[in-house]
Formats: sequence, structure tokens, C-alpha cells
Amino acid sequence: MKTHFILCLLSVGLLLPALTFSQTATRQLRLQEVIALAQEQSAVAKQVETTQETSYWQWRSFKSGYKPQLSIGGFLPDFKRTFNPVTQPDGNLEFRPVTNNYSEVGLTLKQVVSPTGGSIFVTSLLQRFDDFDRTQTSYNGNPAMLGIEQPLFAYNKLRWDRRIEPLRFEESQKQYVEDREKIAVTATNLYFDLLLAQVNQDIATKNLANNDTLYQVAQERFKLGRISKNDLLQLRLAVLNAGLARAQATLDAQTALLALKTYVGIRDSLQLQLVVPEKIPTADVQTTFALSEAYKNRKENLNFQRRLLEAESVVAKAKADNGLNASVYATIGLTNIGSNWLDIYQRPENQQRVLIRFNMPIMDWGRQRANYKVATLDQKLVQHTVAQEEASFEQSVITQVNQYNMLKNRIKVTAEADAIAQERYDIAKSIYLIGRISITDLGIALTEKDQARRAYIASLSEFWEAYYNLRQLTLYDFEKQEVLLSKDEEI
Repeated sequence: MKTHFILCLLSVGLLLPALTFSQTATRQLRLQEVIALAQEQSAVAKQVETTQETSYWQWRSFKSGYKPQLSIGGFLPDFKRTFNPVTQPDGNLEFRPVTNNYSEVGLTLKQVVSPTGGSIFVTSLLQRFDDFDRTQTSYNGNPAMLGIEQPLFAYNKLRWDRRIEPLRFEESQKQYVEDREKIAVTATNLYFDLLLAQVNQDIATKNLANNDTLYQVAQERFKLGRISKNDLLQLRLAVLNAGLARAQATLDAQTALLALKTYVGIRDSLQLQLVVPEKIPTADVQTTFALSEAYKNRKENLNFQRRLLEAESVVAKAKADNGLNASVYATIGLTNIGSNWLDIYQRPENQQRVLIRFNMPIMDWGRQRANYKVATLDQKLVQHTVAQEEASFEQSVITQVNQYNMLKNRIKVTAEADAIAQERYDIAKSIYLIGRISITDLGIALTEKDQARRAYIASLSEFWEAYYNLRQLTLYDFEKQEVLLSKDEEI
């Protein structure tokens, strides 16, 4: 009868956590599901998407600048009613009333020439002048005019931009994938914060139920004189402490749940029940392979190239600004005048124009030489900085690979320790119920069980964080053995 009573108390104690948990509607989620939700609907994901889209349209804007540009311009009207000074034959100055209007409209097709830094254009221009005082209207225009503008000995920004901007755009594509992996890392940290809090809550709930059951049993044994009052009070104290621990664990779980749902963008009121991600990638990661993928896939390699090119372009600009600067402007076309706009297109005459501008410093007190020296020193600084960053990047990849492989091996140990500690506690509890060990030994077994469980969850947390950090550093999926691509690259 006594044994039956004890078994009933144990059954109730074990069922209490399950009954409490079933009263609240829950949604079960796995680690990969949480990461997918975070990368799809979180506020950070939307920021990343917007940044990616901005980079795309900046690239489109850059490319359009190298294509033919058709534009129409002018002014309609330029009306004027005023008094203008007019010099008379005898040298006197008289102010005469003037009322006129000047209008101009032109259509221009322009194409930049990036290898030379110049441009060619085709223009059709029409001008009209109205003299209201004399009731006269006249037209002037260029039915067609071909021209060229070409800087000489100058810094060619078009050519340098054509080398730099593609690197910048490709870098933004890599940055997009990297930012998504950063979301995965953050989501993983928040996932395990909540998972560990739920494990602690589960441990605290079970400990409270078990301690309460043991206390009820101990009361019966105390009445029979089989245990001392000290042991009974110790069990009562364990029940009180377990209740406090469960209250704190519940608060910690609620805080972690709010943090995860806020970051991921989950708006419902359901409780989340997270699944322990015990299945881990099996493949070992080799350092040389990870480094190779990192240099191929990450933005750092492109970033290094771009910054070196930008520094080189600054030196080229300082060198070009250190001497003779000149430009050529030349046009050839047709022109005509008339009292009717159609007269402009009747037997137009040839028109040519050539203009050469130049500027050469004679005495600047060493200013241009100093600018060139500063540019060359800045270039050396960029080279040294890039070399240091490249070494640091390589070191971070190697460190992360070593950490990943070590943590993967540690999971096996902590998993076995968790199973052993749980089994040892079950045995200790059974032995205690028949009075063969002390309450102190049972408490030690309980503490070791809880510590082993927490250590196993912590090792899983560190492993998955290391795994997604490694993905972020290499932009490579080691489970599927494929490169992580941006949306544009996938298309």
C-alpha cells in the first residue's frame, strides 16, 4: 500500500509539467525555420533588401551615363521691356525703349567616350527674335551640327570610374549575402537564448514537481520515524528554492521569447516551443578550402581591389593637375537665318568652329607638387592598410574553421555527459526512495543533471553560432556544398 502511494505521488509529479504546458497554445519552430523567417520578414531583412535595391539602381544610373543621352533644352520666352543706352553719332548717350523677346530650343544627342574622357554630340538648334517696337521677327538656327569636346592631358574620370564602379556594384552584391548571414547569426543567438531559457524553465518545473513529490514521501517516512527532521526540512527548503527558480526561469523565458519574436517579426500571441537542433552537419571543414571560398565569395577581395584602384586614381588626378591642362571644342554643321522658321532649312550654309582652351601653372609655390606627394603617400597608406586587413581576414577565417571543428567534436562529449547525468539522477532518485542514499547525494545528482543539460545546450549554441559565422566569413553553404548567391546571381 505504501509503495502504491509513493508511485502515485511520483506519477502526479511527473505529469504536472506536461499538464501545465498543454494549457497554452504553442507553435513549434526549428532553428532553420526561425532563420528563414528572420531573413524574410524581420525589420533588419527589409533594411538589407532596401540597401540592395539602392545599390542596384545606383549601378543602373552609372551604366546609363555611358549610353547616348537625348535631351531638349532652351528657354521660352526671354521677354524684355526696358531702356537701353544707345551711343549717338555725336558721342552723346541716349536711353531708348526696347521691347523684345528671345526664344531658343535645341535637341541634342550626346555620347561620352570613356577611353579618351571626351564626348561627341549632334545638335539641332532653332532661335527666334521678336522686336515688338518695329514689329519684326527673325530666325536663326542650326539644322544639324556635329561636335566634339575633348580634354587634353587631363584626368580621365570616365575611364577610372569604368574600372572602379563594377567592383563597387559586385561588392554590394556580396554585402547583401553577408548581411543576410549576419541576420542568421543574430537569429541563432536569440534562438538559443530562448531555447536555454525554456530548458531552464523545464528543468525548474520538473525539479519543483520532483522535490514536492519527494517532500510528500518524506513526510510519510518522517511520521514513521524513518528519516530525521533535518532531512525533512532540507526537502522543504528544496521545494521553496525550486519554486523561486521556476518563477525566475519563467520570467527569463518570457523575456527571451519577446526578444526573439520582436527581431524575427512574429506578431501573433502564440507561445513558441523551440526544437533542440541535435542534428548537425557531418562534414569537416578544411582550412585551405574555407580560405579559398572566402577569397572567391566575400566582398573583401573586391573591396581591396577597389580601394587600391581608388588610391591609384587619386594619384593619377594629382599628376594630371600638375601640368598643362587643355581642351578642344570643335563643331561642324549647317546654319541659316530667315524671317520664317522654314527658311532655316532652305539651302543652309556651312558652319565650323574650333576652340582650344589651355591652362598651365607658372608659379604656385609648390602647391601642386605637395598635392601629388600627399596623394602618393595616401596610396602607400592604403596599400599597407589593405595588406594588414587581408592578413587579419585570413586569420579570422582560420580561427573560425578551427573553432567550428572543435565545437563539433565537443557536442559528442556533452551529449554523452547529459545522457549519463540524467540516467544517474534517475537511479539516485530510485535508490533514495528506498532509503539507501542520503538527500545530499540526491541533491548532488540533481545538480550534475541540470549542469550537464545546460552544458549540452550551450555547446549546441556555440556550435551553431560558429557554423553561421563560418558561412558569413566564406559565403559558402557547407551542408549543401554550394556558394551562397544574391538574388540577382540566382536569377
